[in-house]
Amino acid sequence: MAVMLHFDSSPGRASLLAGTLLAAAFGLPLAAHAASTEGDFLKEAAEIHREIVTIDHHLDVPFDYGTAGREAAIDGPTQFDLPKAERGIVKGASVAIFVPQGPRTPAGFEEARRKAEQKYEIITSIAGKYPDRAAIAYSPEDVRRIQASGRFAIVLSMLNGYPIGEDLGQLDVWYEKGVRVFGFTHSGNNDLADSSRPNLLRGDKLGEHGGLSELGKRAVAKLNDLGILIDVSQISGEALAQVLSLTRAPVIASHSNARAIIDHPRNLSDEQLLAIRRNGGVVAINAYSSWVRPLPPEARRKANEVRRKYGVPTEENIAAMQPLTAEGVKVLSPEQFAAYNVEIHKVTGDPAYKATLAEFVDQIDYVVKKIGIDHVGISSDFNHGGGVVGWNDLGESLNLTAELLRRGYSREDIAKLWGGNFLRVWEQAQSLARKGT
Repeated sequence: MAVMLHFDSSPGRASLLAGTLLAAAFGLPLAAHAASTEGDFLKEAAEIHREIVTIDHHLDVPFDYGTAGREAAIDGPTQFDLPKAERGIVKGASVAIFVPQGPRTPAGFEEARRKAEQKYEIITSIAGKYPDRAAIAYSPEDVRRIQASGRFAIVLSMLNGYPIGEDLGQLDVWYEKGVRVFGFTHSGNNDLADSSRPNLLRGDKLGEHGGLSELGKRAVAKLNDLGILIDVSQISGEALAQVLSLTRAPVIASHSNARAIIDHPRNLSDEQLLAIRRNGGVVAINAYSSWVRPLPPEARRKANEVRRKYGVPTEENIAAMQPLTAEGVKVLSPEQFAAYNVEIHKVTGDPAYKATLAEFVDQIDYVVKKIGIDHVGISSDFNHGGGVVGWNDLGESLNLTAELLRRGYSREDIAKLWGGNFLRVWEQAQSLARKGT
């Protein structure tokens, strides 16, 4: 059944017609919602959040998190802190130990591990400093217990296996530290896998490993044995297919969107979405604006002006900060790339081009219709570029649930999107572990 969505001009707000049509498409009851007001939706959203497990499937903290004015207990300038979580009634998050890709050398790996340790200390200090308000969760049972006690449940994830270097023994080290979700790459290839965005401007090669390296293939088995949930966001299509062929546990794409809406390898094709469904996994839709909806011609023009300034091939896909093909690409010096990176992100991150909450939920709608409610989740990517008009920090999270209600999603659906599906696949990954074998 084809469903046409129509949105009013208010940022982040779908028209009642859109919600009615979506409800019809899903076969959901809509009489109660048809007469509801904005306040009714927000009130019901708050009631639902109080009753269910809520987990933002992927967010980050900056390296200055926890410093003066940026403490987790203060309603400060970052998109995630405990007051915002409490205001939005989001009771947990998978928080990333993220280190950007750098040189694949012994010195580079050492520095990456140092930075990963720094990020680990920052994240775990939230629970350490405020034990009455937050705790680290090492299992789905921990999440439920922590949230039932009125505290925020922190699930430790690692995005980008760069700190692992060439040593799979590091996976044991990070498991013992509490990491329970692991993503192979970010922007740029590493020794485990090809990225969906190889950094050609820094010398990466397209298809360097043909997907996973031999080390990466062994890492899949190691992660399965440890019961760590494999995150397939950001890896190349070939690497994704290989992970799905090798893993004996379901996977999560912790912050990925639909390529049918933005045609870029960073997003997932319909075939990849369906493959993750067959695996039993979950795709968490990401509120990073550049991956939510295409940006306008004006933004493409500005971005291409920046590209020409640095001798970078022009690109019609505004989301492609880095070229998608090697043709005409020159390797930039670290200083040139840093300057280019700043300028291109001024365009892609311009608030004038930010997607709306309604457009973000369009992504959820699309993927739910494609692979079913049991295989979809929600991620903000806050503090790493995420945020849309209407959901720009964790404190605004009830707006998102109100929008889902407006479109006809049931309480059961919302419980699955906000954490139920995440806990299910994590439980399955842990049940299939073979630690000590």
